[in-house]
Amino acid sequence: MRLTRYFLPVLKENPAEAQIVSHRYMLRAGMIKQQAAGIYSWLPMGFKVLKRLEQIVHEEQIRAGHIPLLMPTLQSADLWRESGRYDAYGPEMLRFKDRHDREMLYGPTNEEMITDIFRSHVESYKSLPLTLYHIQWKFRDEVRPRFGVMRGREFLMKDGYSFDLTKEDALHAYNRHMVSYLRTYERMGLTAIPMRADSGPIGGDNTHEFLVLAKTGESEVFYDAKVPELKLGDRTVDYDNRDEVAAICKEFTTLYARTDETHDEALFNQIPEERRCIGRGIEVGQIFYFGTKYSEPMGATVTTPDGAKVPVEMGSHGIGVSRLIGALIEANHDEKGIIWPEGVTPFHVGLVNLKQGDVATDAACEALYAALKAKGLDPLYDDREERAGAKFATMDLIGLPWRITVGPRGLANGLVELTSRRSGESEEMTPEAAVAKIVEIYAGI
Repeated sequence: MRLTRYFLPVLKENPAEAQIVSHRYMLRAGMIKQQAAGIYSWLPMGFKVLKRLEQIVHEEQIRAGHIPLLMPTLQSADLWRESGRYDAYGPEMLRFKDRHDREMLYGPTNEEMITDIFRSHVESYKSLPLTLYHIQWKFRDEVRPRFGVMRGREFLMKDGYSFDLTKEDALHAYNRHMVSYLRTYERMGLTAIPMRADSGPIGGDNTHEFLVLAKTGESEVFYDAKVPELKLGDRTVDYDNRDEVAAICKEFTTLYARTDETHDEALFNQIPEERRCIGRGIEVGQIFYFGTKYSEPMGATVTTPDGAKVPVEMGSHGIGVSRLIGALIEANHDEKGIIWPEGVTPFHVGLVNLKQGDVATDAACEALYAALKAKGLDPLYDDREERAGAKFATMDLIGLPWRITVGPRGLANGLVELTSRRSGESEEMTPEAAVAKIVEIYAGI
């Protein structure tokens, strides 16, 4: 990946239409281009980050025992009429007719379709528990799309659906999703707090939203100051162990944390005053248990051990994958640009040649580039004939966590410079030591 051959259309000036940091930096760093209100093309670097996040989501879903599939973006209105949601959903749903005059919609979510898949193929309790999920583009016709990918009309979402025989089983699926989500966000370098929330058009009695604290968040949040300190860390989780999973959920939901929709002033005031926090949050995921809300009207039943037929207990669980990029930038930036956490960075390290065309400097950069690639790392090599200041500004804007700078003066002493984007600290070392350090940083991420 060399900048002379890569497509990275960075902008020097702040776009007038960008109201918040993440939107501004995503446009300036050449990650996205707006095609219509709330609809974006994902340019190479933005697409690269999107695929990294998608991979983390897949890995953690599969670790929790969930099975991937892929459902279409377009759905029949008939399915939504079966559940009773077609007329109730509202103008956010994009509705149209195909050439045969059949009523269709661009899916905002997939409860009806997954229920139809389940009822077509599953008949016995012996096939339960079952969780199916996909990562697919959705469309909701927001009345005022804004804030870039944070409030777009088209967005990439992981939505999963659990099917269980009993309410107790379904609540374990709910807990399992909560723990898998906590691990997913931590791997991305985010602190996402589960907060008791309102179920909205999905429905159901049990629901938690996951919110990342940020000044630009749309939701007002109330929480105990100790909540953001909770971490899963590297602990091993047995997702089949109900007591273990429930205990983790209790650990992360016992302290007060609620959105303004479910805020209880009396409960909040029971927290010691110095720990009462009011802020704003960005929703990046939500989990629901809604029982037989869809299975009963749509006839999704299974035969029990005693031969009876009962509607399955269901839940749905979503992560806003494309929205996560905006949340990550809102939580990780400075006045120069983005600061990617190592777990989600589009490139592991930036390689800056301070004197393009100099035989020794070019050779050293080529050797470093090859050595990093040989270790399975993904460097971005700035091999443009640009002044040093412009190269540093580009690297700061796109936010790669580490930068190796190569110049004639350092090479005269056999040294290059390794710089941390987050701290700004630099250290001189041999090229071999710089490669070893980068390998060590990313080991296990």
